Amino acid sequence: MARRRTRSLAGPPLPIPAPAGPQCGLCEREVQFTSRHHLVPREEGGRHGPTVDLCQPCHSSVHRFLSNRELARRYPSVEALRDAEELQTYLRWIRRQRVERIVNRRGKK
Repeated sequence: MARRRTRSLAGPPLPIPAPAGPQCGLCEREVQFTSRHHLVPREEGGRHGPTVDLCQPCHSSVHRFLSNRELARRYPSVEALRDAEELQTYLRWIRRQRVERIVNRRGKK
């Protein structure tokens, strides 16, 4: 009796996607690096409080547009920070960018 061959319809294995990089907690982009942001700044009593990982442009911009006192009192959560009126123009812009690093963002106020 002759052996019958069966044909596989599966084809070659699909490539495994590369692991995704960390995600910024504010702009929600996948980036190479993040830094830890204390939702309540350490100098305002948030040393052991909740943190969120932010990309460098978001972290710099949060501290550029908002004082530590405002962060502690008005924006103690990531959701509140995302809704901050002061950051809306920036967030609309950064979500369309591939920028990983913004140099010298902190200027004189």
